[in-house]
Amino acid sequence: MKLVCGSQTLDLSTPKVMGVVNVTPDSFSDGGAFATARDAIARVEHVVAEGAAIVDIGGESTRPGAASVSVSEELHRVMPVIERAVQLPVIVSVDTSRPEVIRAALAAGVHMVNDVRALTLPGALEAVAASDAAVCLMHMQGKPGDMQDHPRYDDVVGEVAAYLAARALACAEAGIARERIAIDPGFGFGKTLVHNLELLRRLDVLVATRLPVLVGLSRKRMIGAITGRPVGERLAGSVTFAAIAVLRGACIVRAHDVAETVDALRVVAAVHEGEIR
Repeated sequence: MKLVCGSQTLDLSTPKVMGVVNVTPDSFSDGGAFATARDAIARVEHVVAEGAAIVDIGGESTRPGAASVSVSEELHRVMPVIERAVQLPVIVSVDTSRPEVIRAALAAGVHMVNDVRALTLPGALEAVAASDAAVCLMHMQGKPGDMQDHPRYDDVVGEVAAYLAARALACAEAGIARERIAIDPGFGFGKTLVHNLELLRRLDVLVATRLPVLVGLSRKRMIGAITGRPVGERLAGSVTFAAIAVLRGACIVRAHDVAETVDALRVVAAVHEGEIR
């Protein structure tokens, strides 16, 4: 399997790690740690050195209860970091939903758009379709401000799969080639612990679409609910979930702890494939 990301192609015959770079003061895990362009650029260089195949740069927190920021503020946060990142030997992703930010990031040379709203904001789908970049479509019930208030599903796996299939079809109809599309079930985005665990257990339903499946489980609240650990002590849980997801067919793992996750996926690949690549 592969994912075409503009001028680059990501080989997914073995799972890859997407390193998180939040240029925000309020992200749930590392809010404020990389809030300046200088610190965020250093973070990009660090995760590349640790083995990330993709760096995911975002300027607006989408944690539960997060407040929105203006388009101009989001651009101010991410563009200097993107402009440096595209000079490095890595696939660069912008974590945004806004068409204005998508267009600016694509013009600067990003290879991928990672959208928690699955290109549903007016103009977002057209912005990606006009490029040759990849896109990751994520499922979210509700909005960041209220998504964890009362999430409800009759069949969480079926509903998430149907939504992502519909969004992938919308992309195809807009002219985005299938080899440019990845999907993300959106762990923790409008889902309870029970919903999250059911999605992970039945990840094969999404894998069966033959679209690359990206998962974001790193340091999330669901790990704290199981282990009782605060955000800064969830490395073991994050790496364990990453390994489980890959064994169930995920191709890309979004992670804060890049080096540890890269090592874990190499071990999984060695056991699963009988060799280290």
